[in-house]
Amino acid sequence: MTSNVPLLEVRDLRKVFQAGGGLSGQPKRQVHAVNGVDLTVLPGQTLGIVGESGCGKSTLARLMLGLYPPTGGEVLFEGTSIAKLSRRELLGVRRNMQIVFQDPYSSLDPRMRIREIIAEPLVTHGRVGRGRRSLGRRRERVGELLEAVGLGADAQDRYPRELSGGQRQRVGIARALALDPKLLVLDEPVSALDVSIQAQVINLLARMQRERGLTYVFVTHDLSVLRHVADYVAVMYLGRVVEFAPTEELLRQARHPYTQSLLSAVPVPDPAAERKRRRIVLRGELPSPDNLPSGCSFHTRCPVARELCSTEPPGLGEQDGAGHRAACHFPVRSAEDLLAADSSGRGL
Repeated sequence: MTSNVPLLEVRDLRKVFQAGGGLSGQPKRQVHAVNGVDLTVLPGQTLGIVGESGCGKSTLARLMLGLYPPTGGEVLFEGTSIAKLSRRELLGVRRNMQIVFQDPYSSLDPRMRIREIIAEPLVTHGRVGRGRRSLGRRRERVGELLEAVGLGADAQDRYPRELSGGQRQRVGIARALALDPKLLVLDEPVSALDVSIQAQVINLLARMQRERGLTYVFVTHDLSVLRHVADYVAVMYLGRVVEFAPTEELLRQARHPYTQSLLSAVPVPDPAAERKRRRIVLRGELPSPDNLPSGCSFHTRCPVARELCSTEPPGLGEQDGAGHRAACHFPVRSAEDLLAADSSGRGL
């Protein structure tokens, strides 16, 4: 059962990176990676964050954990702004906030054995000792964690190179669970895995959530994955959330043209239906985050854009109740509406 008191809140969060300059003598460019994001995550829920590469979703995930300092706005964990914490206080909060990275090949130190990788956070946070006297306790705790994620205790003495991709990702999950956190941020945790292994890892994450009461922020570019894991979905485009809704509501009736284009790219398992389906193909190039368009950031590629869209940024307004919000002046009702507008050239 979820509580109505947020575990994690993101308020008007912004992150600007400085790029370019240096020896070339060119002025530095300001890259707006995250541009005014507001989100709330309740205990026990899974928030999915989806968007194409470069939309800012991984940067947002790292801002949530305090791995990057924000340029503006704030992140609150259990009501406390993590930016205001001292180094020691932040270390205490981080016991309850852990991350599973995208690539299980590069996120594990190849020089360390599995037992050392999983025990590292336990030692860092003082849960077990570092010396030889504590070796038995470390091995016992590592063995428990490996069993929990479906790996045998005999994996302790192996190196990452001796494991498959799916096994390595299970090790990453075991490491993240070592401190019994409340929140797991999962940054594309299955995108580097084969489809059959993806299903195994997703089932593992679902079981861990049920057994431990975990809260997830699940970052992905694949909406079909979120269908199975997320309670709510936030769709990002150029650093902003352009649509937010309960997962089934979003998949059934997305209102933002960009979300409809993402749904159009998800393959249909029926070959006959897939051949008949009309895809929504966006025109134009993705604008650069260091030179954002005026008005709605999506208007340069949107089939239903009008003059207002190029001058007035839309707010994330309520659409049809049920917590469904879309940042669009002219929300669509279906993919057919969008395809009809594209064919008629009704846009700008």
